[in-house]
Amino acid sequence: MSLAGHLYRLQQLDLELHRQQQELGEIERQLSDTEALVAAEARLASLRARLEDARKSLRNSEWELDDLQEKVKQIGNRLYGGTTKNPKELVNLELELKAFKGQIKPKEDALLRLMGQAEEAEFEVSACTEELDRLKQEWEDRQATMGRKKDEIVTALARLSEDRDSLVMQVTPEALNVYERTRLARGQAVVKVERGKCRGCHITVPTSQWQKARSGDLIQCSSCNRILYLE
Repeated sequence: MSLAGHLYRLQQLDLELHRQQQELGEIERQLSDTEALVAAEARLASLRARLEDARKSLRNSEWELDDLQEKVKQIGNRLYGGTTKNPKELVNLELELKAFKGQIKPKEDALLRLMGQAEEAEFEVSACTEELDRLKQEWEDRQATMGRKKDEIVTALARLSEDRDSLVMQVTPEALNVYERTRLARGQAVVKVERGKCRGCHITVPTSQWQKARSGDLIQCSSCNRILYLE
């Protein structure tokens, strides 16, 4: 294989190394991406706090209603039990009983609203819990799949690096320096000559240049400075 041929092969290895490294970077990004999980966990925590508040309000409302009903019962016993004889006191008990009874309906309505809020909060917590479980399962599946893919790429990168090191040993330091400088400046360091034209800049290559390149000399395009390679 000619010197340009070795450099062309080196370029193919470098391109594949770059591609695999980019894919590895994307896989590592996906493996560390817990944004959806964190957001779902935060939402679930918020909903659970809301549910706890709703249950607390519901319990307080139930206690208040029970207390009110107990007061109505006690006043009714005093009013109708025959133990109270004083007319003025009886009148006051009737007024007090009426006032407490008037509070029962609003308390019952408030209790019903709080029950509805608690049920809604329970439903949202249940739905969010299911969603979080689904996201966790997807994350675990992705970890397994991406983990295997990462191992494959790491193995491939190691093999490509070994192939590159072996190929570099077959190239002179001067030629390798030209290759690296051209790759840095142009991105693509080695290009084929097809139908007498440089595939890098599409300019016609003088016959003397591509003939030298074909014979194995390291020739650079006079237009784009890329290394010319003829199969």
